Amino acid sequence: MNIALKEYNEYDGFEVGATYVEWSGDGEYVRVDAWGKNSVRVRARLMSQPLDTEWALLAAPVSPEDVQITVNGHEAVLKNGDISAVLSAYGACDERMRLSFINSSTGEVLCREIDEGGALRLRARAHHPLESGAYAPVVTFEANEGEHIYGMGEYQQPVLDLKGSTLELAHRNSQVSVPFMLSSRGYGFLWHNPAVGSVTFGENQTRWEAKVSDQIDYWITAGSTPAQIERQYADATGHSPVMPEWGLGFWQCKLRYWNQEQLLEVAREFKRREIPLDVIVVDFFHWPLMGDFRFDEEFWPDPKAMADELHAMGVKLMVSVWPQIDLQSENYDEMHKKNYLAKTRQGKDVGMWWPRDNQFFDATNPQAREFVWGLAKRNYVDLGVDAFWLDEAEPEWGGDYDYAHYLYWLGPVGKVGNVYPQLYNKTFYDGQLEAGKEGDIVNLTRAAWAGSQRYGSLVWSGDVQSTFADLRAQITCAIHMGVAGIPWFTTDMGGFAGGDPKSEQFKELYIRWCQFSCFSPVMRNHGDRLPAVRVPGEPTVDRVGNPIDHIHTGADNEPWSYGEDVERIMLKYIAIREDLRPYLRALFEDAHTDGQPVVRGLFYEFPDDEQAANVADEYLLGPDLLVAPVAEYGMREREVYLPGGSDTTWVDVHTGEQFAGGQYVLAQAPLESIPVFARNGADHGLMGRL
Repeated sequence: MNIALKEYNEYDGFEVGATYVEWSGDGEYVRVDAWGKNSVRVRARLMSQPLDTEWALLAAPVSPEDVQITVNGHEAVLKNGDISAVLSAYGACDERMRLSFINSSTGEVLCREIDEGGALRLRARAHHPLESGAYAPVVTFEANEGEHIYGMGEYQQPVLDLKGSTLELAHRNSQVSVPFMLSSRGYGFLWHNPAVGSVTFGENQTRWEAKVSDQIDYWITAGSTPAQIERQYADATGHSPVMPEWGLGFWQCKLRYWNQEQLLEVAREFKRREIPLDVIVVDFFHWPLMGDFRFDEEFWPDPKAMADELHAMGVKLMVSVWPQIDLQSENYDEMHKKNYLAKTRQGKDVGMWWPRDNQFFDATNPQAREFVWGLAKRNYVDLGVDAFWLDEAEPEWGGDYDYAHYLYWLGPVGKVGNVYPQLYNKTFYDGQLEAGKEGDIVNLTRAAWAGSQRYGSLVWSGDVQSTFADLRAQITCAIHMGVAGIPWFTTDMGGFAGGDPKSEQFKELYIRWCQFSCFSPVMRNHGDRLPAVRVPGEPTVDRVGNPIDHIHTGADNEPWSYGEDVERIMLKYIAIREDLRPYLRALFEDAHTDGQPVVRGLFYEFPDDEQAANVADEYLLGPDLLVAPVAEYGMREREVYLPGGSDTTWVDVHTGEQFAGGQYVLAQAPLESIPVFARNGADHGLMGRL
């Protein structure tokens, strides 16, 4: 460490340690730490020293020899590799301090807090008081002209460059808030705060806000390429595990296989037709009551025999679990007594009332996590279940997302709620590790937060509609999730709701979604197909004698369910998926070891191509394959931008025609084909197959 100290009679407002600088003034305490390679963490709190919270950031030891701290009068600079944090004190009594972040190599300003605006007396770091005595902290930065912004998780919109967007920092069904952004100016920024809030990437300013929180807390990293920035972000928040081989193939699911023989017969039919199948899924309401965490014996008489037969066919078994505990569940009384459930602030203690009154298990409570995993291991894992579908991971809070009404062990939902899906996934990941499944863990989940990737979280995009507009939105969702550090991403093939197998328009959508899914991290078939079908059998009776009707199932959703033409095209893409295994395996290994996304925007590999900065309807699968999904009914050709320059060659894998980068081309897209271009001839066996 190199510390150049100020003269004794100069400003004395900085405290300097081996790898940190602290400043205090006007009731505020600010601490800036070197935190991992080329990165710093900033925390600020009013009237108290900042807290050592561990929401997503892992310990990131930094050698003092790699950090240079200089203090010159009213300015302190902490340099950690490629990033320098500049703390500039000002004001009549030096009661204010402004933070700037500089690229140490080029001297370029990466981002900088707003100034006070002269007579406006603005505060870049504002700790707005609430009536409860808590604070609603806000940080405001200058807007950078020409900046492009990516990441932040999953928002159902076909918007790639987020500059100009306002985003809610909260989870909803089909909305996943992972507050990490990647800037074209060469930095990444993590809002390290699980509170419900918002961010605006405005033309005049960038503004981060938490509705209730103890402090400001963020992490910023610098790098010369998106790949470097993502690598450092993964080092700071955790790398995804190894993707097992069975995660690379085709997954079959529907709403819902409602009995054991039905599910087995579907798997057998896959084998009879010689269709590759890696995973089959038992969806929700296979239980007697929500929160029982076990199979209903009426419909699933021998789960162990079912799992054994599937395994003999080479098929893995995934089972859906929900975090709700029905008030009449066999586990409710014990969990309620031991405070393993979330709590309402007042009124009836119910978190959701579909299909009956229930309350969410509190995944922020370590003892509650241990209790729920004990049930899952005994009633699922010990019977042969291989993986879990962790549905309702937001949670949904009654359907209207009244975040302020509920409490966790860790604190109010409005204050800490965004961390819930991370800890929900941790519940099952830690248990599976303890059960000896290291290297064989994938859990499907409907939400995630920063750090979720280290718990084997495969995020799917929620209950999206069966429309071409929704398909278009999944392209940008996949790109942004990868930037946000969640490389394992999938969707419901065909969309979840509103799909009618008898509709020709839906069949075309289903084919186009299948093509997109083939070139996604995980190829997974699922949906609630029309019409709904009533499940036969006597209603379940709860422990006080109330009858409970069975949740419906949907129409068939297997490849052969849509007629010979659809089946033929689906089988083509399932076969292509099999041939892509070596390439996919390499991409998932890159995600595991180096933090790289599997799906990448064109900007990721070509950051110097300004034309590629906002192409929202194409993407790269890894570095080599450019995929241009068809997301419009009746479209049979589409314009495709090929990024790069004359030194980059793109080969149309349909025709073998070669094109130089930096131009638009018109690609043919008959119903059975999706436009795909191979970078510099790296077609991975696709030539002539699409």
